Amino acid sequence: MNGVRVGWARGLIELRQSFTNGADLLGHFLWPGLMLVALFFLRDREFAGTGFALGTLALPSILGMNAAMGMVSMSQHLTADREDGTLLRAKATPDGMRGYLVGKVVSVAGGLIADLAILLIPGLLLVDGLDLAPASWLTVLWVLVLGLVATLPLGAILGSVFPSARAQGLVQLPVLGLIAISGIFYPVTALPDWVQWIAQLSPIYWLGLGTRSALLPDAMVAVEIGAAWRQAETVAVLGVWAVLGLLIAPLVLRRMARRESGSSVATRRDRALQRVG
Repeated sequence: MNGVRVGWARGLIELRQSFTNGADLLGHFLWPGLMLVALFFLRDREFAGTGFALGTLALPSILGMNAAMGMVSMSQHLTADREDGTLLRAKATPDGMRGYLVGKVVSVAGGLIADLAILLIPGLLLVDGLDLAPASWLTVLWVLVLGLVATLPLGAILGSVFPSARAQGLVQLPVLGLIAISGIFYPVTALPDWVQWIAQLSPIYWLGLGTRSALLPDAMVAVEIGAAWRQAETVAVLGVWAVLGLLIAPLVLRRMARRESGSSVATRRDRALQRVG
């Protein structure tokens, strides 16, 4: 419990600092800003003559996608902290690793919630036709919570596996590819069947589907696979990802922590200085 308390306090401090640091503040507003630009151009476009506006379809999907991007943020933070020795210092203190991980979950999840608010508030002014009943927001809540539980451990695994910040491009490119085929900006039913199957293997598709099921009118289910919201399947798939992540992440993190040493941090620092030089 001491590690949890320390981690909670650490996470809140990191979250607060991210809104006072210029670079972090730009990161909070840049991605939501780009998504709002995309919504602006999609707001009056219809999907295949159905009368359904792509902007209305896309806004709930983007909320789910942003939650899935938490795994990229977690991976980047973990890799950066390995390189600068933060992780080694946490390893050397009592309950340090537990506190470190709790802090990262708090700061990354808190930052994602803030980013969702930055996107959602002006987004509601751009598009029409959403179902904003209280029950819809309850569905959004459980989808996002389950999605974070499913994706943040995956981010910790990726951050443990990839040894440097430069290797993070190997994480981001596949994630961007999955976003492109997961029905976020255009209904997945417009894609070939084999692409639809690939999309349904990732949590990104199910997060987008879950938020669409919450905020879109029932008539818009016609553009989904099987013309159904499939909330039970959403719970099942995200639940499987969550269980796998929670089982594998501690093993990978412990293995990574055992391999951290002062010499490994110094080696990475020297390599970074040589690249700069």
